[in-house]
Amino acid sequence: MTQQNIIVKKYNHNYAVHLVKMWRDSKEHAIGQKETHSFENHVYFLNHILLESFEVDIALIDEKVVGMIAYNEREVSQLYIHRDYQGIGIGQLLLDIVKVHSSGRLRLKTFEVNEKAQRFYEKNGFKVIGRGNENEENLPDIQYEWVSE
Repeated sequence: MTQQNIIVKKYNHNYAVHLVKMWRDSKEHAIGQKETHSFENHVYFLNHILLESFEVDIALIDEKVVGMIAYNEREVSQLYIHRDYQGIGIGQLLLDIVKVHSSGRLRLKTFEVNEKAQRFYEKNGFKVIGRGNENEENLPDIQYEWVSE
């Protein structure tokens, strides 16, 4: 699988069910904890809350949702890649698009238990700027910042 097979497009509601399934599975696998919200609430959050403050792009391979990123010019709110498609450049492709559209500075948080995400962000020039656990999962997290050179 190469990046030529990956199509990135703006999210639309037709992808809601597939995106949320991928998002929940990827997150649960990454943090070792079941999602606390119902599937329906998660779809509502995507369509009515997340989209108010963030752009959402999806990555598709053969019309299958394999990744998503929610962002604005200053922040990455969500970045999830389907478990079966990690390590082939999807996250890199999505993050590179966001960096181009950023203000030159991006912040994000990831869970401390998600060491794979930490390695990815640090490889992409993000620096640790804080730690805490201000999240619904009540797990320690790390706040990162990237500044364009």
